[in-house]
Amino acid sequence: MCRTKRRSHLERFLHYLMTTTKIKNKNSYQELWNSAKNLAFPTAIWRLPRQSEKHFLTSFETIPQQSKIDFEELGAGFAFSPFINPEGDKTFFLKANLHYIFNGKESTQNEDFKEVVSPSSLNPHFIELMKGKNQSLNSVLTNKPSNKQTTKKEFIDLVEKGISEIESGVFQKVVLSRTKQIELPADFDVISIFDKLCETYTSAFISAVSMPHLGVVWMGASPETLVSQDSAGIFRTMALAGTQSAYDSDGNLIKPSEALWRQKEIEEQSFVTRYIINCLKKIRVREFEEEGPKTVIAGNLMHLRTDIIIDTIAINFSQLATVMLDLLHPTSAVCGMPKLPATEFILKNEGYNRDFFSGFLGPVNIQSSEGQVESHIFVNLRTMKIDKNIATLYAGCGITADSNPEKEWNETEIKTQTLGRVIS
Repeated sequence: MCRTKRRSHLERFLHYLMTTTKIKNKNSYQELWNSAKNLAFPTAIWRLPRQSEKHFLTSFETIPQQSKIDFEELGAGFAFSPFINPEGDKTFFLKANLHYIFNGKESTQNEDFKEVVSPSSLNPHFIELMKGKNQSLNSVLTNKPSNKQTTKKEFIDLVEKGISEIESGVFQKVVLSRTKQIELPADFDVISIFDKLCETYTSAFISAVSMPHLGVVWMGASPETLVSQDSAGIFRTMALAGTQSAYDSDGNLIKPSEALWRQKEIEEQSFVTRYIINCLKKIRVREFEEEGPKTVIAGNLMHLRTDIIIDTIAINFSQLATVMLDLLHPTSAVCGMPKLPATEFILKNEGYNRDFFSGFLGPVNIQSSEGQVESHIFVNLRTMKIDKNIATLYAGCGITADSNPEKEWNETEIKTQTLGRVIS
């Protein structure tokens, strides 16, 4: 298709978007989301931890490309990876053909949004997309596998089997998970729930990712950074493990300084920290700052967290985020130690496909409202998959030799409440 025709299609799309979007209204990302959905464009909306700005990004590719995430080579976009991604090349990358930032203020002024990236190219199948006649999309939707819900007995048996393998010396720790399904109300709205999550969990990464070619939307409130690198070259990752309720038996919020941790949680968290440090040793990075472990509150839960911070400019290693992403995923916080036997046990015994749960997601080379370009990748935890009128919630817990199967079930129940109480 010649450049002139592409520009014509682009103008038609923008005209369609602008005439169906109340762009001066504070809820305009609701209209943007609806427009992208109607056009079957992969789309992501998110809000970074402890920030007010909300981002909207859509790609004009019906099926986004799959590739390794190389922060130095890729342009602006959004990464979305499944749990099983051994070579790293199964990550979906949603190109930022259109990117808006909303400042989150209750305002209807023109300054309420900023168009950061203007699209410069267009899928040659634009007309087909507009008419919703993409046959490959329809084929994928028709052949989707059904969801599965884990029963309490199934999970208890799974944990007992995991403990037995630990006692036999197969691995030291394994992270086992389950699913829970909720029927959504007739008036369920993704953007309304996204806004509610932003209000409820200010310290989490809040996201909604629409994948039309898969026929699903994933939403989450992740507390865990996998890799992050800002415009000043500061790299960050964290070891987040160990879980308990953030409230006492009377429903009062526990102060982090007064939290008591069992040996099981302390050991579980130390596994993750050692795993990250061993990854740094593999690439001979020894100059890093380690903060923690400390108790942090994530919604209705408390965790133990250790932060690892590295100045990539000082050590002359600008590719650190790319290298560490390959080394870290999946971390022992979602898999186990050692990684290979723990992963094999999970795939053989969990009884369902984790899909994007415990994978990773986040903005890549995205410009902030101040003009800084940064990347922030998070572990896809406290997440749910929305398929028609059913929400499948996912939760896992680290199993060690000291684990109690009944308590592990209760921990996953608490974790599913992070999203469950917002949508119910």
